[in-house]
Amino acid sequence: MTEARRTPDLPSPRGPRWSRQVGRALARGLWATRVVGAEHLPTDGPVIVAGNHTGVVDGPVLLGITPRPLHILVKDEMFTGPVGWVLRHAGQVPVDRGTGRAALTTALGLLRRGDAVGIFPEGTRGTGSVDATRGGLAWLALESGAPVVPTAILGTRPTGRGKNHVPAPRARLHVEYGAPVTVARTPGVSGRQALADAAAALHDALAAHVAAVARSAADGRTTGS
Repeated sequence: MTEARRTPDLPSPRGPRWSRQVGRALARGLWATRVVGAEHLPTDGPVIVAGNHTGVVDGPVLLGITPRPLHILVKDEMFTGPVGWVLRHAGQVPVDRGTGRAALTTALGLLRRGDAVGIFPEGTRGTGSVDATRGGLAWLALESGAPVVPTAILGTRPTGRGKNHVPAPRARLHVEYGAPVTVARTPGVSGRQALADAAAALHDALAAHVAAVARSAADGRTTGS
C-alpha cells in the first residue's frame, strides 16, 4: 500500500464537523436514536468505528451520533449527482468495492492525522449480523495501530423491509459502542497470516457485540441517552 505521506488531498477535517450536525438533526430530530457506550470512543487520536450495516441511513445516523467528527467509507456509486457533491464536501471517502485500495490508503492517511474513521466491514448492506467481513478493516487496524470500536446499529431496517428502507419519523433506533479492540502483528508471523488473524479477531469481536446488543434490545434491557 502507498504510505499516507504520498496520499494527496486528504479530505478536510472541516467536512465531518458540519455534516455531523446534519446527521445529528436526523438521528435525534427526525428519528429517536438511543446511544449507549459513547465513553468507549477516545476523545482524541486515531480510532476506527466499525459498524454492522443493514439500512441506507446507517451512515448518516452514525455520523450524527458519534461524539467526534467522522470520515466514513462509502461505496463510490453514491458519489454522483447532488448526493455525491454533499458526500465529498462532508469529507466522506469513496470506496471502489472491487479493491478499495485507494480508499484504504486515504483512510490510513486520516488515521495517521489523528482523525476518526468509520467503516462498515461487511462491504454492503446485509442482515446486520456480521456474517462476513472483508479484510480492509484488519489492514487498517494493523497498519495504523488505531483501536477499533465495535458498533451495533439497530432499527434502521426492520425485518422484512427492503435494503433502501427509510425509517418513519420518530422511529426508534439504537446505536451501541463496545469496548475498543486493538490488533498487532505477532513476531515471526507472516504478513498474510497476521492479516488473517486480525480479520478473524475483529470479525468475532464485532459479531459478538452486535449479537449481545440485539439480545438485550429484544429483552428490553437497553439503556442510554
